[in-house]
Amino acid sequence: MKFTLKSKWLKRLLYTIALGFSALALFWFSVYIGLWGTLPSEEHIKDIKHAEASLLLDAENELLGKYFIFDRQIVTYEDLPKHLVDALVATEDSRFYDHNGVDYTSLLRVFFKSILMHDNSSGGGSTISQQLVKNIYGREHHGWFTMPVNKVKEMILAKRFENLYSKQDIIVLYLNTVPFSENVFGIESASQRFFSAKTKNLSLAQSATLVGTLKAPHGYNPRLFPERSQLRRDVVLQQMEKHDYIDNALKKETSDTSLETEYRKFSHIDGVAPYFREKIRLEVKGLLDSLNATNKTSYDLYKDGLKIHTTLDITMQRYAENAMQQHMKIVQKQFENAYGKNAPWLKNKTLITNKIKSLPLYKTLQRQKWSDKAIMDSLNVTSKFTGFSWEDDAVLEGSIIDSMIHNLKFLNTGFVAVDPQTGAIKAYVGGIDFEHFKYDHVSVSKRQVGSTFKPIVYTTALEYGIDPCAYYPVKEITYTNQKNWTPTNGGKQETDRYLNYSLEKALSESVNTIAVKVLEDVGIDAVISQARKMGITSVLPEVPSLALGTAEMSMLELIGAYTSFANEGYVSKPFYITKIADKFGTIIYERATTETLPEAFSKETRQLMVEMMKSTINTGTARRIRTQYGLQNDLAGKTGTTQNNKDGWFVGVSPKLVMLSWVGNDDHRIGFSNTTIGQGANSALPTVALFLKQMNADQKFNTITKAKFEMPSEEVLNALACAAEKRDGFLKRMFKKDQKEREFDTVSEEDKKKKKRGLFGFLKKKEKDNK
Repeated sequence: MKFTLKSKWLKRLLYTIALGFSALALFWFSVYIGLWGTLPSEEHIKDIKHAEASLLLDAENELLGKYFIFDRQIVTYEDLPKHLVDALVATEDSRFYDHNGVDYTSLLRVFFKSILMHDNSSGGGSTISQQLVKNIYGREHHGWFTMPVNKVKEMILAKRFENLYSKQDIIVLYLNTVPFSENVFGIESASQRFFSAKTKNLSLAQSATLVGTLKAPHGYNPRLFPERSQLRRDVVLQQMEKHDYIDNALKKETSDTSLETEYRKFSHIDGVAPYFREKIRLEVKGLLDSLNATNKTSYDLYKDGLKIHTTLDITMQRYAENAMQQHMKIVQKQFENAYGKNAPWLKNKTLITNKIKSLPLYKTLQRQKWSDKAIMDSLNVTSKFTGFSWEDDAVLEGSIIDSMIHNLKFLNTGFVAVDPQTGAIKAYVGGIDFEHFKYDHVSVSKRQVGSTFKPIVYTTALEYGIDPCAYYPVKEITYTNQKNWTPTNGGKQETDRYLNYSLEKALSESVNTIAVKVLEDVGIDAVISQARKMGITSVLPEVPSLALGTAEMSMLELIGAYTSFANEGYVSKPFYITKIADKFGTIIYERATTETLPEAFSKETRQLMVEMMKSTINTGTARRIRTQYGLQNDLAGKTGTTQNNKDGWFVGVSPKLVMLSWVGNDDHRIGFSNTTIGQGANSALPTVALFLKQMNADQKFNTITKAKFEMPSEEVLNALACAAEKRDGFLKRMFKKDQKEREFDTVSEEDKKKKKRGLFGFLKKKEKDNK
């Protein structure tokens, strides 16, 4: 009876085991045949070894950057110190040279000790080959089955790698793809970042330190946590002794030395033009997807050795980045000092609370049904973090909320320079620091453009037939048809009820009240139509405040409109890629000649606008480019400042180059505390000025910096030959009634036109009589 009972239990046990193995086999087979996602073929895996980095080139074929998974130029096996390889094998996969990709002994140890006995000290079961697969292909999400599916995939692919590559090749592939502390990828970048050394020159202690970080890249960061990192380094040295790679004396000698780093930022996100490189990466991926779909090709940006030719000038790019950094350090200090202890990122509780609730981690925990108190407790846990600083990145101690507040105070910026005759982008600065602020302010961000929109209004007026010597009153008025809206003038602009400016004076001094009056005279529809002719595609609000730049648009869109002033009235759409060649030199993509847009305005209007915007530079709101920076380049331009000093703008127009700069806080609720520092002339103009100063000192750019606008025609000069302002009895009487209240909703458009034509005609006649 007992025997029978035992037999039944034995049968059940064997049946259960057999069932379990069958289920595992079926699960393994389902992964193998691709039911959980297609596995890379052997051909694809072979290509990784022979992959070549795609090169990003500037207009003169200078190297701007590379795109790659495995770049053989970074490190080869000969570059690897023996003690580095030994440290890696001893710590991560002691039986690396004995298995064929999967270490079943380690798997059994993990199963019995880690899973059944809950002994986490036993380590993991992934081999170097399996970790390599994870580094290259990542992991996909499959719900409850995520971990088992990915583990089986890694085991299958690890065997394929071992079949195709030697052990040395796998070590090289691994060390070129593995992530180290601070999101640094590859041993060469990590060596440069933490020890300012090439991989081949690493000492035993340095090699052990870097290998030690692989267990927990942030937790063992040698810069943030030197004591913890040193302890981990000593564990690696113990493992090396245990597996007979070093003797006890060398282990003791090395362990007795204190950990010393020589930190230097060096990673895939640093270097020249990081925002531009990311913009191109996204653009090229889209182009290749389209080419592959159309031509049934399989071009891969990261391994096919493509050569991407761009319009950028690497020297101009460096000048732009230098100018930006030099200026932004200054304006950031002004910004913080002006607020002092009352800064909104410190005192505005509503702002801070809303920012906290917008954090990805807050939203994740909220979805997981955490209480608000539990979420806040989690976000307030203190640890060390790397915070952006204009000196050097600082190691700070604080919570996630502290990190958020630290970043919230920084102003950001964008700068772009374009050849107006072609639209070729020559310099592109998307922000202050790509590592900490990846949002691109040149092509992605849309902000209110402020007074940089006014030249479009005045261009419309000239095209509409308004004389450039027409005088408009500076006095503020209330528009009853716009809910009693009263546009005001910023700074110390005149408010004399009988003072009147010509169009040139009004534009150069950026007078808000006159810009709105001009827009009302020509009509909102006419202004919007003119903006469309100048390449503006963004939504333009059909309200009088459009004259003050309440429309939002990207920097590329705005600078495209300004190219027309230096290109005979034609718009040049900005572009950055000229062609792409494969590794054999065959052109696989070339930018087509774009259809030329119709002339945006007449030659006479263009000359008038250039002369009027020259006044902005010489005597108007941008005059500090002459007085403070001493630049004598032939320039036209326009400053811009939005409501509550949220955005500062400056556009510089030269015959051969158009430059646009923007400065503001990424959070629209935070502006400058006062107009003195927030106005475009102070916040945005200096970047352009400092950029031009460097170009002026470089003879290479003489054809740009010494270029002159053509001499205006006699008709244009005569049209501008009038006093900048007037205050006479006739104008007092003529405008006295309108100055009380200008109710356009009670006057027909035809009456307005007659009134305007009659007044301006009389003024011109009177001017001639006076002469």
